[in-house]
Amino acid sequence: MHPAPHQKELFVRPTPSPGTVFVNDRVSVQTEEKQRVVFVQGVVFSHYSIDDRSAEAYAMVQLFEAGYADQNDIARCFGYSARALRRYQERLKAGGLSALVRPEGRPSGTAFGHKKIHARDRTILRLKAKGMSNRWIAGRLGLSETAVRKGLRRLGWNPDPEPALLFLPETVSPAPPSTVSGSPLRETLPAAELTPSKREARQADTPVKSLDANPLDRSMDRLLAAMGLLYDAVPVFAATQNLPRAGVLLAIPALVASGLLSMAEKIYGSLGPAFYGLRTTLVAYVLLALLRIPRPEMLKEYSPGELGRLVGLDRMPEVKTLRRKLARLAALKGSYRLGREIARQRITGRGKVLGFLYIDGHVRAYHGKHQIPKAYVTRMHLAAPASTDYWVNDERGDPLFVVTADANAAMTKMLIPVLREVRELLGPHRHSTVVFDRAGWSPEVFQELLAMGFDILTYRKGHIRHIAEKRFTLHKAKLDGRWVEYLLHDQPVRFLNGTLRLRQVTRLTETGHQTPMVTSRWDLRAIVVAHRMFERWRQENFFKYLREEYLIDALADYQVEPDDPSRSVPNPARKAAVKEVHAARVHLRKLRESYGTTAIDYINRRTSTDPGFAIAEEKIRMEIDKATKHIKKLQARRDSLPARVTVADAQEGQEMVKLSIERKHLTNVLKMVAYHTESDLVELIRPHYSRIEDEGRTFIQMALQDTADIEPTGDQLRIRLAPLSSPHRSRVLESLCDALNKTNTLFPGTQLQMYYVVAPALS
Repeated sequence: MHPAPHQKELFVRPTPSPGTVFVNDRVSVQTEEKQRVVFVQGVVFSHYSIDDRSAEAYAMVQLFEAGYADQNDIARCFGYSARALRRYQERLKAGGLSALVRPEGRPSGTAFGHKKIHARDRTILRLKAKGMSNRWIAGRLGLSETAVRKGLRRLGWNPDPEPALLFLPETVSPAPPSTVSGSPLRETLPAAELTPSKREARQADTPVKSLDANPLDRSMDRLLAAMGLLYDAVPVFAATQNLPRAGVLLAIPALVASGLLSMAEKIYGSLGPAFYGLRTTLVAYVLLALLRIPRPEMLKEYSPGELGRLVGLDRMPEVKTLRRKLARLAALKGSYRLGREIARQRITGRGKVLGFLYIDGHVRAYHGKHQIPKAYVTRMHLAAPASTDYWVNDERGDPLFVVTADANAAMTKMLIPVLREVRELLGPHRHSTVVFDRAGWSPEVFQELLAMGFDILTYRKGHIRHIAEKRFTLHKAKLDGRWVEYLLHDQPVRFLNGTLRLRQVTRLTETGHQTPMVTSRWDLRAIVVAHRMFERWRQENFFKYLREEYLIDALADYQVEPDDPSRSVPNPARKAAVKEVHAARVHLRKLRESYGTTAIDYINRRTSTDPGFAIAEEKIRMEIDKATKHIKKLQARRDSLPARVTVADAQEGQEMVKLSIERKHLTNVLKMVAYHTESDLVELIRPHYSRIEDEGRTFIQMALQDTADIEPTGDQLRIRLAPLSSPHRSRVLESLCDALNKTNTLFPGTQLQMYYVVAPALS
């Protein structure tokens, strides 16, 4: 056999050019004249002038931190010592790129003269200047007391408070990472603890312009955020053609007008140093909800680069990042205040639709492993572990605000606290009628509501005497732009021994069913009372819409919090005793039916002999007596048990928890803002779209999903939308663009004025 010939190389190994030095098998450095290029596996990693020592130091540090080369190899190749490389690394971490530039003149030699203080050291000095103990500072920053003491000694701490610290910027620096809801977070001092001057000083550190030249590569801004020098990335838009879903930018004017961003800044202040800050997080979440991406987990199905261009970033925050930001906001516990402030602003701008307020509870079923209180889920027709949110909607059906009930409290218990919130928002003199269903029926509660300045309108609960059909009269009127007609009967009624006088309007349907409604409004026509009562279905449709389009029932997190052990709940032992009594009564009823059947058979001569009947009758009668005595014992045991007990007694030996509500309430508020945005856009096209009631929201959804070109100019952000599926829809979209252009809205975080236009249709 002949030996196999030597196989030739497929690719010729390139010959290194003169001036090339290899750091290792992956990294090489090529120098020509006064320019130096660093290659990593043949790809340019860095390019700088050999006279720029700071750029060379930055390149060395990046090579080492990226893991491309060993510290000693880098130092030997570039002609430095390993100690010098470590020094550059410390300077970059402590002071950023500016710290790599060697200052002119001789260093002063003081602790602060030649070196920028680390962010954590600034926090230690400031807290110490405020008189905090070393132990308190250590606990706050997650350090040991010894580390704080040594740090103060190293920094040359002077116990004289302010004079030695006047040069320090008034900024709140992040503490070491902690864990909230299972996610590592940078924990900063709450915004509520900052004075306005300190908050302004802190936000003044944020650059007003991005340092990245390429809008699709925000590496420098991400580095600044990691160094604690950036609190929110500035939106920088790249010129883009045919960007999918760019039509969602039509929502920006309504989002800005909602007051969400300004209120959130006032309440939360800041999320601390971050590339995705407070403004970016809120804008991204609302726009994603409008694009029907209402949960962070759904972001896995979309390109983060494409979505990022919608908010002026290289990437949209992804699943873990967005969940971490929501957890950070939830930890600050400001969602209820945020919801109230948004409701207050909406009342100020749209007070005319608050003559009637609709209140109803929405039950969210829970399918997790924890034992939480149950509630009746209507669409499932059973009682299941759940939590209940009570929503207040205006007469147009738009939500005003939402309150989560404590342990599924009934509407009769929630009406008073909810309407106290409403009264605070409306002011002491604004009149409004509250509409709710039979779950809120309670004449005692009605008296309290009337005393608070509210009128009531609800269905009557309980058995009432039917009204003769001949007493009903036909009422017909045009209400809310459409004709309605009902057969109605109107009469006064009294409750609470005659002390509460109300008005009852009863509707007769074609099937003969009578629906009685009770109200305290005597000034309205009967047909208006009936119409407003039946308009409660707007709120039911709202719940269905939010459940299907915004996934309002989805869990925002899996966290639980301790339940109140003294909270009163129905006694489970009494509930079991009631079931036993019911089962015993069913058994007794069957025995009596059997006894009656035996007697009838004897009367009809079906029983063969008299002794046979006597034996059968005696046996059944004895069983009946036994069952009757058993029922009396069960009833006595049932009556001895209290109807209600505390949670601690009911769940003895079990974990007493309830679902954490803060993050869920925050996402409810943000989705409510998204719904408001849709509603405002629908109102803008109302004069131009004849089928607004049937297809208004469908049209807005289609417009928000539209493809568009983005063209940033010096002072404008031009959005050029693709024409829609038909000419008349494109004309409606043009009218919407004209209306939005008149608002002169600036994109949040920039000085770019939004300008919308529809591209001409292709012939």
